[in-house]
Order: sequence, then C-alpha cells, then structure tokens
Amino acid sequence: MLVLVIRTFFLYFSIIFIMRMMGKKQIGQLEPFELVIALMISDLATFPMEDIRIPLLHAIIPIITLLFLQVASSYIELKSEKARKLLTGTPSILIRDGKIDIKELRYQRFNINDLLEELRLKGYFNLSDIQYAILETSGALSILPKTGQSTATKDDLNITITQESLPIPLIMDGIINYKNLKLIEKDETWLKNILKRNKISYASDLFIGILDSKNKFYYQLKEGKGNKK
Repeated sequence: MLVLVIRTFFLYFSIIFIMRMMGKKQIGQLEPFELVIALMISDLATFPMEDIRIPLLHAIIPIITLLFLQVASSYIELKSEKARKLLTGTPSILIRDGKIDIKELRYQRFNINDLLEELRLKGYFNLSDIQYAILETSGALSILPKTGQSTATKDDLNITITQESLPIPLIMDGIINYKNLKLIEKDETWLKNILKRNKISYASDLFIGILDSKNKFYYQLKEGKGNKK
C-alpha cells in the first residue's frame, strides 16, 4: 500500500511539472493537438498507479517524449503558418457583417441554440447587435458588436429606460416554435402577419426568426431565399 501511495505522489508531481513546462496556455484553453497530448498523458499516468508491476519509467519516458513533441510542435507553429493551420486550424467566422454564415455554422457542427447560448454568455442577447462572431481554434467565441452597442449606458446619460425582456426564438431552421408563441401569448395568425409585413411568404423560408429584447422581429432567410432585412 505504501508503495502505491509513493508512486501516486511521484506521478502526481511529475505531471504537474510537465504541464507547467508546456506553458500557461496548456492549462487554459487547449488547442486540438494539446488536448490529445493531455489525454495521452492522463492515460499513461493512470496505469502505473493502478498496477505496481509496471515500472515507473514505462510511464515517465513516454510522458517526457510527449512533452518534447508538444514543445517541438509549438516551435514549428511559431515558424510555419502552414504547420499552424495543420495543427490548430484557423478561426471561423460564424456571423459576418451582422449576418449568420449558415454554411460555416453547419460545417463547424454549431447549431443555432449553441450560438445563441454563447452570445448570451458574452452578454449579447440580440443577434442584431452583433457585427462579427468568430469561433476561435480553442473553441471560444469572440464577439465584435456593432458600433454604438458597447459605449455609454443609458444610466450614464440619465435616460429613462424600459426594462428589456429576453429574446424569444419563434422560427428556427424553418420550423415554428409554437411553445414560444404561446409563451408570449401570440398565435400563428399573429406570426403570419409579421411575416407578411416583412414580405415573407412562408415560415419555412427563414433560417431564424426571433422576437428580440426590444420587441422587434429579427430574421434571416435561408440560403437562396434572399437577404436578411
């Protein structure tokens, strides 16, 4: 039992040292190849802790080899743009000039609910407030709001304001959300009138339709159906 405890202590501090050697970025947001290395290190460290018959060197040597691979990969990335694209990929623009890039969204397997959630976590509740949204190689979402959305607040200007409500998705990928319609105490006839005022024939033509926090109807047509109003 004592041998098992000593081996665990040794591996624990060895892994901490190696992770520190990989840099602070390794501890924060992992790039794809860094995640692979972290998973492999965890597996290599687990087996010697579970089975004392396995010599510690059988874990330490592969782990140190992975450390050198990570350091070498990082160095190559610094020197080569092609290697950087191959190992970590490139950022993807999900919203460009205020319009969702539907093709890129589907290519990244990033559904509209995920996008709206990430925007809310960043403090943006309306798609109409976003100029650019970029999915970084680490998986984080970077937001560039439209000019005027991140300046002085209404409180700073002593303007009387009305509390805004949460945006309500009404149409997603051409499908009407009747539950949300009921939530705002509206019916399909009301929604059809909204579509008619925006010169939209069918709900199925929309990629997304949202009643935003300002009680305005924001929408984007599907590809080939025209441009967002």
